[in-house]
Amino acid sequence: MSNESTNLSRQIPEETIVRNDWSGQAFPHPAGRKPILGDVLGADRAGPLQSTMRRCAGLGPIFELNVFAQKFVFVAGAELAAELCDETRFHKTLSPGVAALREFTGDGLFTAYSDEPTWQLAHDLLRPAFTKVAMQRYHPIMLAATSELLESWDGREGPVDVSADMTKLTLETISRAAFSRDLGSFTRQDTNPFVPAMVAALRAGQRKGVFNAMPGAGLLARRINRRNAHYQAYVDSMIDDIIAERRQGNDLDDRDLLGIMLSTAHPDSGQRLTDRNIRYQILTFLAAGHETTSGALSFALYYLSRDPELLAEAQAETDAILGADPDAEPTFEQVPKFRHLRRVFDEGLRLWPTAPAFTRSPNADTVIGGRYRMRTQDWATVLLPLIHRDPSVWGDDAQEFRPDRFLPESSRGRAAHAYLPFGTGERACIGRQFALHEAVLVLARLLHRYDITGNPDYELVVTERLTLMPRGFELNLTRRG
Repeated sequence: MSNESTNLSRQIPEETIVRNDWSGQAFPHPAGRKPILGDVLGADRAGPLQSTMRRCAGLGPIFELNVFAQKFVFVAGAELAAELCDETRFHKTLSPGVAALREFTGDGLFTAYSDEPTWQLAHDLLRPAFTKVAMQRYHPIMLAATSELLESWDGREGPVDVSADMTKLTLETISRAAFSRDLGSFTRQDTNPFVPAMVAALRAGQRKGVFNAMPGAGLLARRINRRNAHYQAYVDSMIDDIIAERRQGNDLDDRDLLGIMLSTAHPDSGQRLTDRNIRYQILTFLAAGHETTSGALSFALYYLSRDPELLAEAQAETDAILGADPDAEPTFEQVPKFRHLRRVFDEGLRLWPTAPAFTRSPNADTVIGGRYRMRTQDWATVLLPLIHRDPSVWGDDAQEFRPDRFLPESSRGRAAHAYLPFGTGERACIGRQFALHEAVLVLARLLHRYDITGNPDYELVVTERLTLMPRGFELNLTRRG
C-alpha cells in the first residue's frame, strides 16, 4: 500500500449529538419505563427495529422511546410522514446511529449533513452516473456478475444460502461499477481481504451508534476504535491506492463512478471533489449500495418460495420474455418489461424496506400534526416498516404479501409518501435506478434458470445490520429446461 493514505487521513470532527427534548413534550411510549434507564429494559439490542415495532404497536402515529438521557421520537403514520417529507419545511438530518457511520463514510452522500458543501457538489457531479446512458454501461457488468453466481450454484450440492450469496453478488457488482475492480466473489478460493476488512470497519461504526446514548459511550467508542483501527486503515489505504493509481496513469475516463469523480468538474463552479471525498463516496456506494439490494432480493425470493402461484406467474413472465432457453440473458431493453417481477420486488420492499428509516428536522420552528411543536434542533425518525403497513393507506391486509397492490389500477390515488423505500426528496437514494435494474435482472435470470423450493419449516428471521436481511434462508435449486 502507498503512503498516500496518511495524506488523506480521516479528519472528521467529533460529532455533538443535540439532545432531542422537543421542548419537554411527552409522546405515547411503551409500558414499563424506568427512572434513568427509560425504555431500555424492553429493547432487543440485536433487533432494535423489530422490538420497537412490537412494543409500540397501537401507540399511534407518533411515539417516543427514552434510552437513558436520549429521547427518540418516531413517526409511524403515513399522514404525519407525508408532512415531514415536505421539502419546503423539513430536511434530512442524521440520527445518532447514522452520524456514527461518518467515521467510515465521512461526508459521503449518505452521511453528509445537508448543509455541507461537499454534499451538493458530489450530488451534482454524480447524477450523470445514473442516467439511462450510464445504466446501459452497467448492464453487462450486472450480467457478468450474475452469471458467475449462477455458475457457482450449478457446481454446488444441497441448498444455497440466499442472503450470503446475494450479498456477494451485489458487492461484486457495485465494486466493478464503482471502480472497475473484480473482488473474485465467486471465482477465487479464498476471500478477498478487502471484504472482511470493510465489513468489520462498517460494523464498528454501527456498534458505536448503538451505544451512543449509554453512559460511558465515549469509552466504549474508543475501545471499538482501537480494536478495529487496522481494518479501517486497510480499507482506506486500498481505496486511496486505487485513486492514486488512476490519477498517476491519467486513467480518467467515465467508464465507472471513480472515473466520473476524477474527470468531472462542476459545470458552473469548476469545483472538483477532493481525493478524500472520492474515497468516502466509493465507500458509501460499497457499504450502502450492496446490502440494501441484496436484502431486498432475498426478501423477494423468500416470498416467492412460499407462494407457488406467485412463483409460477413469475416464471411464466420470464419464459414469455426470454424464451425457452434457460440460459438466456435479458437485454437492457427487456429488463423494464418484467412488470410482475418488479411488483414482487416492490412488495418485498414495502414489508421489509431494507433501509428502514430516515430522520427529519425542520428548517424553522414549526408545528406538525396540528399540535406537536418542533424546533430546528429537534428530529423525528420515520419508521418505514410501519408507514408501509399503515392500514389507512394499505388496507386491512397491509401485513400480507400481495404484489398486485402495485398494479397501476391499485396504485392510482394512493396517498403521497406512503411508500418510501429509497428515502425522500433531494436526499433520496441517488442509485435507485441502479438497484432496481440490477434486482429485476437478477430475479429474471435466476427464476428463468431454476425451479426454487424453500424449507417448509423455515420461519422468516430478520437480522438487523446496517440494513435488514433474512437470516438462515436457504433455497434448493433445480435446473429448468
